[in-house]
Amino acid sequence: MEILFPMQPIGYVQNAYTDAGQIPKGCGAQHKAEGVLQILPEYEQGLTDIEGYSHLYVIWVFDRVEGFDLLWTPPTDNRPHGVFSTRSPRRPNRLGLTVVELIKREGNGLHVRGLDMLDGTPILDIKPYLSSIPQDDLRRGWLGEAEKRANESGKA
Repeated sequence: MEILFPMQPIGYVQNAYTDAGQIPKGCGAQHKAEGVLQILPEYEQGLTDIEGYSHLYVIWVFDRVEGFDLLWTPPTDNRPHGVFSTRSPRRPNRLGLTVVELIKREGNGLHVRGLDMLDGTPILDIKPYLSSIPQDDLRRGWLGEAEKRANESGKA
């Protein structure tokens, strides 16, 4: 049984990335790009009190991707992994999730750092980043193993 979940953008990303090849990928990739989450005027009231948070989750759409793969070989490894254990854009529902640092708010624009999406990307939702999980309790799965292999081969 197919259930549809109608969604509409609450805003759009404004930044310098016009091509996916410009976005850093792979082990140790640094996401320091700055830009603006331009929220549509009808949703501006929803930004009330957001300035008190240092970081935000941004839920967005891979709007320039078609189709999906259940197995994918990411740029960080030479082995295929299930799409749900990767950040592949080729996903059944094309949803993206990024944590950004909030620099400042100007009206309905949120100036942020840490973008990894293209200019014009539709934003579906924003939530404050909160985590009660201690860093020592987090596991990095296959990515941690791939990083270890990359570090060991770089030392050889």
